[in-house]
Parts: sequence; structure tokens; C-alpha cells
Amino acid sequence: MKQFILSLLSASVLMAGNFTLESSDIGAQLTKVQEYTGYDGCDGDNISPQLSWKNAPKGTKSFIVTMADTNSPIGITWWQWLVIDIPGNVTELATDASGKTMPKGSIELKNNYDIKGYSGACPPKGEKAHRYVFTILALDVEKLSITERRNDAILGNLIKIHTIGSASITSYYQR
Repeated sequence: MKQFILSLLSASVLMAGNFTLESSDIGAQLTKVQEYTGYDGCDGDNISPQLSWKNAPKGTKSFIVTMADTNSPIGITWWQWLVIDIPGNVTELATDASGKTMPKGSIELKNNYDIKGYSGACPPKGEKAHRYVFTILALDVEKLSITERRNDAILGNLIKIHTIGSASITSYYQR
């Protein structure tokens, strides 16, 4: 699944033209504000970052936002945040929107912590900095016709079929 999604994201960037993802909250380094709280000694604020995008591909009907730790010590992509069915006219998620002010109709799926919504960075203490990739995917459908994360293969296939563009921001974090 990790290679499938990463390949998909790489291919989608090529199709996306000048589709871009930006954030006023994050850059090359995440901070304690975006760190998770309550797992393995992580005690951050667990605040989802502001994200905005522009120049979505023609035909965009909805978006997906993801955050993934691509350096998980167990060898899989660790999904920190999965938001589907964001309406096609939305161009921003506000700071701390997760679970509070998400766009009407959007669905926050369970992440790898088995929590619906944002779970910030929480790499094991003492490891090298982990890479966190925030991605916006533009889809050619209004809804993915799923309501919860049950099967990554099904989700991955739906993403592959309907993605018409993507853009990402990569940040790092170490404890």
C-alpha cells in the first residue's frame, strides 16, 4: 500500500500542473504545536495545521487531505490524518479545524492511532527526524462512497481511479 500510494502521488503531481498546497503554520519543520499528545510520551498540542491550495485541476469535484509519516519504524506509511469528500469549492482548512470546523460534508477517517481526525507527529524518541507528508488530492467525483476506513486497498483503489491531481508539503520532526 505504501508504494502504491507514493507512486500514485508522484504520478498525480505530474498531471497537476500548477496545483499547489501551502500552509501558514508549517514549513520544513513541525513544532510542538503539531505534535500528538497521549502516546509514547508525546505531549504536544495536537493542533492540525492550516492548509490552503490553489489552481486545482479542471474537473475537480472534491478533495482529500492526508498526513503520513513515511519513516515509520514498522516499515509502513503511518497515516496521521485522512480527510475525504472535501467539497470542490473549498480551498482551505483552518488551523485546528480537525474535529471542530471541518468543511460541511467532509469526513475524517480513522488514522493509524484508530482515531477519527488529526493525530500529530509522534516519532519515537531518539530516532532521526521523521518525514511527514501533507497531501491534497483533487478528485473527479464529489464523494468516494465510503464512510469509514475499513480497507486500505479499497481506499487506495478509489483514490487511484478518481485522482486528477495532487500537491504536497513535506515537513520533518524529531523528539
